[in-house]
Amino acid sequence: MVNADYTDEKLKCSGCGIGLQTEDEAGAGYIPARGLERKPPVCQRCFRIKNYNEASGTTVSKDDFLSMLSHIARTDSLVAHIVDIFDFEGSLISGLQRFVGDNPILLVVNKIDLLPKGTNLNKILNWIKKQAKAEGLKVLDVALCSAKRGAGFERVIDSFQQYRGDRDVYVVGATNVGKSTLINRLIRDYSDLNAELTTSRYPGTTLDLVKIPLDDGRSIIDTPGIVYDFRLTELISKEELQILMPEKPIKPRVYQLNEGQTLFFGALARFDFVRGERQSFTCYVANSLDVHRTKLENADALYEAHRGEMLSPPSAGHLAELPPPTKHSFSVKRGGRKDVLVSGLGWVQINSDSGAQLVVHAPKGVKVAIRDSLI
Repeated sequence: MVNADYTDEKLKCSGCGIGLQTEDEAGAGYIPARGLERKPPVCQRCFRIKNYNEASGTTVSKDDFLSMLSHIARTDSLVAHIVDIFDFEGSLISGLQRFVGDNPILLVVNKIDLLPKGTNLNKILNWIKKQAKAEGLKVLDVALCSAKRGAGFERVIDSFQQYRGDRDVYVVGATNVGKSTLINRLIRDYSDLNAELTTSRYPGTTLDLVKIPLDDGRSIIDTPGIVYDFRLTELISKEELQILMPEKPIKPRVYQLNEGQTLFFGALARFDFVRGERQSFTCYVANSLDVHRTKLENADALYEAHRGEMLSPPSAGHLAELPPPTKHSFSVKRGGRKDVLVSGLGWVQINSDSGAQLVVHAPKGVKVAIRDSLI
């Protein structure tokens, strides 16, 4: 499927696609003159991310990104929209249909390896189709995969081949959904190219359009990830991001709560069971994130005394980086089976036969919502 002759522009970084320059060390695309001898050339930023796992705050401007995205509507292309199953609502591109025009959309749902073992993927698939429709997204098909583990990758390739025809494929998505990882699997498994896109945990890894030529003269084109500030993953410090982002299948944590009890997720979010009969709540968050239970009447004092220490992340040194918490109230009806999600953190499933009154505290601006249960 992929052409073995990789002929990306000579003066563009093969990792992030940015134009290369040797003059401004602080500027995007900087490469020492000797670095131009590398084949293919890689900017200093990508080199340090790949070899030293260093973070970089460099991102494309919103105007530049919108310009790149709006260009798709003027092409005849297949659009592959990559989303993260762990943060589905937070990784969907709002208004994507408007940007891509009449071009068909293939929804590729990544990171299914993070779902608890034994999850029924057919039910997940049906849930995704229903949610996408509710969000106004018209999709040709849905492909479930794990770009990192390789699960479902054949299904993604088959979908590309089935729907692409004689067209380019634009790969779009929010930051940290695994776009570059997915494309790198394509490069490794279906070509002998000697270049890979830069991948990291940090936002803004891809800075420009990166073209990967196909054997019919068309290309797969990676685009910069959209940085959505309503996700906790964009607000937490880069050093503590690994605590929030799961690496292994999530182990659901079930809590039997009486009314007037609270769950703290570090100092990032707080879940209050305000009113209702004793019932179970299942937490789907990274295994590395600590959850603390306390009485609602003690919650404010506990937060003030232990945030940044027992309640972390964030650590004490990074508390000031988060906006102040705000409250979100929810009512789950009797017999309801709902998820309350905090974008970038995960979700709490309410298994209610009797109804529940809930209040969720999260940093101001972070997306908090209720939905039909995913699992």
